[in-house]
Amino acid sequence: MSVHIAGMGWVTPLGSGVEEVWQRLLNGETANAEPLSSPLGRDYPVFRVPASALANAPVHPRLRRSSAISRFSAIAGLEALANANVKLDAETAKRTALIFAVSNGGVIYTKRFYHDIVESGAQAASPLLFPETVFNAPASHLAAILGIAGASYTLVGDGAVGTLALKMAEDLLLSDDLDRCLVVAAEEADWLLCDAYRKWRLLCSAPPIEPFQQPPRGTILSEGAGAILIGRQGVIRSDKIAGGTNFRKQQEAVAAIEKVFAELSASPPSLVAPSANGTFIDAAERTAIEQHSPNAAVYAVKQALGESVGASSLWQTIAAAQALITKSLPGSTAASVLQNALISTCGLNQQAAGLRITA
Repeated sequence: MSVHIAGMGWVTPLGSGVEEVWQRLLNGETANAEPLSSPLGRDYPVFRVPASALANAPVHPRLRRSSAISRFSAIAGLEALANANVKLDAETAKRTALIFAVSNGGVIYTKRFYHDIVESGAQAASPLLFPETVFNAPASHLAAILGIAGASYTLVGDGAVGTLALKMAEDLLLSDDLDRCLVVAAEEADWLLCDAYRKWRLLCSAPPIEPFQQPPRGTILSEGAGAILIGRQGVIRSDKIAGGTNFRKQQEAVAAIEKVFAELSASPPSLVAPSANGTFIDAAERTAIEQHSPNAAVYAVKQALGESVGASSLWQTIAAAQALITKSLPGSTAASVLQNALISTCGLNQQAAGLRITA
């Protein structure tokens, strides 16, 4: 069975809306890193979603006290449906599945919830904050807003989790009970995450990110959301999704990524959208590209938008799809020949996957 990308939605540090963000990327713009202060006495550069990008957030009781990650998800998900000219009613919602992909989750409210408990005891636990601490909170809010009462799933992983969510959507559409699947991935930024990634020696101390730089400098965390509506019709066809593999340590990333490229490179793609982010991933992807796709154009969107972790593989897929649709690519004058793309998704926590799409 062939599945397609029917619609897309984007919330990024460069704003929201696929067309707006893509045009800014074509103009050569990159997100501005701003310092995020830690009570431990350290500042971290992060790429935040500007307030203007939230102007289209739906007015709904579920979002009144929700976390930022839930608002990002709602905006991106609704845009993907609108982009596909799909309006959900009671009947169409029954035939629509929702998959939410995430890595870090609603860490801001989680931190507040447990901070109160540590400071004042269990009796200080807030019933208003607790629902936002679970990983599937954004999926719950979005499903309620859209009226989806059936299939709704939350996948937790690393930077490749969005690709695995797309694979799950493809599997769900094997059922005649569903017409479409909305895949949404989102993250929010907080100093606690920055401190954790710094201790893992993965964080960059200052912008900008330079993909494929030797030696790697580290990444900058980003926030936002991506949404892709998967259906049986659409402008972009999903040729194959490689569920990929796990690797135990960074030195094994080369073999893991090469396995993904080998599975997806039956014929050389015209575009490779890697997950290069200034870490050990860059060298591994460079090796795979040189071996399997040496003549392909290469575009690493994280150079402009940062590392969005759980949302990153959807960001990469959206950027690759836009390049194929618009026949344009930031920094390239030969984008008119782009016909298909290989999206390589490798996470910081030992997971690699990928997919191939065609216009």
